[in-house]
Amino acid sequence: MIGQQALMDAHFTLLHLTIGMIVESLLIAFATVAFVKFVLFSIFETRYLVAIWKAGSRSLINAEGYEAPRHEMWRELSLLHSCLYGTLLMAGIISMYELHNHMKLILLLMYTFWIPQIIRNVFHDSRKPLDPHYIFGITVTRLAIPLYIFGFPNNFMHIEPDKNWCVCLTLFLGLQAVFLLLQHYLGPRWFIPRQMLPEKYNYHRKFDHTKRHATECVICMTDIDLFRRTSDCMVTPCDHFFHSGCLQIWMDIKMECPTCRRALPSA
Repeated sequence: MIGQQALMDAHFTLLHLTIGMIVESLLIAFATVAFVKFVLFSIFETRYLVAIWKAGSRSLINAEGYEAPRHEMWRELSLLHSCLYGTLLMAGIISMYELHNHMKLILLLMYTFWIPQIIRNVFHDSRKPLDPHYIFGITVTRLAIPLYIFGFPNNFMHIEPDKNWCVCLTLFLGLQAVFLLLQHYLGPRWFIPRQMLPEKYNYHRKFDHTKRHATECVICMTDIDLFRRTSDCMVTPCDHFFHSGCLQIWMDIKMECPTCRRALPSA
């Protein structure tokens, strides 16, 4: 999802720069926009993409919680950048030859950037991965350019307005955003019948009170009363105990055990 938006900004950088060179009166304004888009793509979005990759890459951590050798991390990182810039190059070549004839179709494909996140939420049962303000803000701002080009009669590109297509694009992207918001508030798999869902791990499972367990929550560093309600504490698959509120906040950030760093299943 972030990668697709990064590719969009890279193409918009080239588009603004090209239009600014063709239309001399727009050169300064469009060169400024192209520079801002280039900084957004090359610095912020690329670094954000790498940060997401590091946080979500399970292949770099073994069962004991130790990181893989540095050369393997660099190899995986090089592959990530190769895929990003390779896709950018291929998309640029296709757009160069087909943009004039199939501009609306290409734009419609570009504006499917929420769909990979929706699918990922379902497969990984992700817990509120995106803030609702971010979803709303990106959805609205990304619509500005195509709605101006195809909805404003006196646009500088002299493209014939197509209000029906503008409505279709707005509904298409809006439905994606609404689906993401429903996943945020109702759960990532809210639309799937319960009978078809895999069985989840129970973090409030029963445990043997006769065995000796560590009774200190390593997140808040306070004691846990194991003899109170089972809903007050959570047990990981590696038999570590935490306060329910502490572990739920922790799992919103990292899906790994705070004690031994092993991967945790979704709640």
